[in-house]
Amino acid sequence: MKIEPRFLFLAALPVSVWHGYGHDEQHTALSQIAAQALTRIHWSAPVDLNPQLDAYTGELYVHYGSPVVTAANTILMPVKTGSTDGFEVQARNGATGALLYTLSTDYTLPSHNWVPPYGIVLSAPGDSFGDRAVLPGEDSVRRERPVPEPLERLYYPGAGGTVYYRDRVDSSAGPVGQIAFYGNTLYSTDQAAFNSAVKISTPLTADSRGNIYFGFVIQGANPAGLTSGIARIAGDGSGSWMSAPAFAGGDSSITQVALNCAPALSPDQRTIYFAVSDGSGFGSGYLVSADSTTLAPIAHTRLQDPRGGLAVVTSDSSASPTIGPDGDVFFGVLENNLPSHNQRGWMLHFDASLANVKVPGSFGWDDTPSIVPANLVPSYSGSSAYLILVKYNNYAGSGTGDGVNKLAILDPNASQQDEYSATPVEVMHEVLTVTGVTPEPQTGFPNAVREWCINSAAIDPSAKSALVNSEDGVLYRWDFTTNTLIQSLRLTPGLGEAYTPTIIGADGTVYAINDSGLFAVGN
Repeated sequence: MKIEPRFLFLAALPVSVWHGYGHDEQHTALSQIAAQALTRIHWSAPVDLNPQLDAYTGELYVHYGSPVVTAANTILMPVKTGSTDGFEVQARNGATGALLYTLSTDYTLPSHNWVPPYGIVLSAPGDSFGDRAVLPGEDSVRRERPVPEPLERLYYPGAGGTVYYRDRVDSSAGPVGQIAFYGNTLYSTDQAAFNSAVKISTPLTADSRGNIYFGFVIQGANPAGLTSGIARIAGDGSGSWMSAPAFAGGDSSITQVALNCAPALSPDQRTIYFAVSDGSGFGSGYLVSADSTTLAPIAHTRLQDPRGGLAVVTSDSSASPTIGPDGDVFFGVLENNLPSHNQRGWMLHFDASLANVKVPGSFGWDDTPSIVPANLVPSYSGSSAYLILVKYNNYAGSGTGDGVNKLAILDPNASQQDEYSATPVEVMHEVLTVTGVTPEPQTGFPNAVREWCINSAAIDPSAKSALVNSEDGVLYRWDFTTNTLIQSLRLTPGLGEAYTPTIIGADGTVYAINDSGLFAVGN
């Protein structure tokens, strides 16, 4: 379904430093900025104004949305405001943490178990004719400027499946607007009905042409006759969408884009990848691809446990596809017949066409792998141009899990026998692994340590290392040359929580979320 444009967004944009979940539209988490040393906390701020610990476990089951960072070192951070719902975006000076401004929203969450992430994005460079946005109430005549005005545009979810935007994000004031992917005119006819029924259900993803993509779910009747699916808002403000079952070959069991699954784009940005599911919370689904311009379905493949049977696609996961430099697609799932793989799941691996299933990784649950160029690992002697970094937790008491929780760098093109499955299966070869630091004796397992607490780990190529967060409340630097945790800094006393990302800012500040707070760490 195609909607005619109502807004013109034509501006030359600087390249943002970290423009969405996983850094970029492939979710590589590969920084172009050298990270500072983990020496001290520069500043901190809450990302949840009313955190709610689980009454039974005392843990924090909230997937906090990834902050984004502009080229001018403004950090924009999603903040949960209520006990169960409510979000705003705070803009802060990356160097000092000083609050620059706050953007309120009317967004409400879709149905969920663990609280989903509120996923914002900075738009990447689009058309460069120099027109600013045409705002509601203004005439739509194009305004030419002799010199383009550089700006970055922030997009953030609103009610009714709408997306808000804010231009001049480094300034205390700037143009704002709201776009409904099904048309602002239609939205204005019955905002209450749309607000009740249409919910954005994934983080937003932006490509380099200023187009954005996201999943949405329908929870009730709506005047547009929308059904759950994927939406695209083009750089000119026009919108389009396609239903979730259409991507799965018309499979009527498919009801939505997998909750929390941020769409990813191929390196040439012609193809978009995401997962669709039956919406049951712990059900099944497909990995799918579509034309990034028209949303026409291209391919789909059932998500399978490598040992047989359907993999589990859960709404408690924030796993999103990562696209390798060669176009290969990686997507994390839970295993069939939980906890037959110690609730580790699998990192499924496909070629760009999704037709060829490749060797999987031995951990996938709630994880979006990071891309590690092979030259960042001096000890590596294989033939792959890149490796992937994943969590490698082995949860105490889940199946045969002993609580020896690790991180791993894996070779996507080499294999070894999996040590965690009773059924023989070949998995990606472990190039490096590192075990957590802090003992967890209350599990009853003598070697158990606290879990690694990341769903996307920032990679620092300049220092051949990764920045990783742990449930022990400490932020670590994992050095790939020595395979050791060479730096660490305590952020909090530690807390069991849903997984969160680490990012690197414009000045090399490292950002990590721990116990409902964002911490800016550096020299």
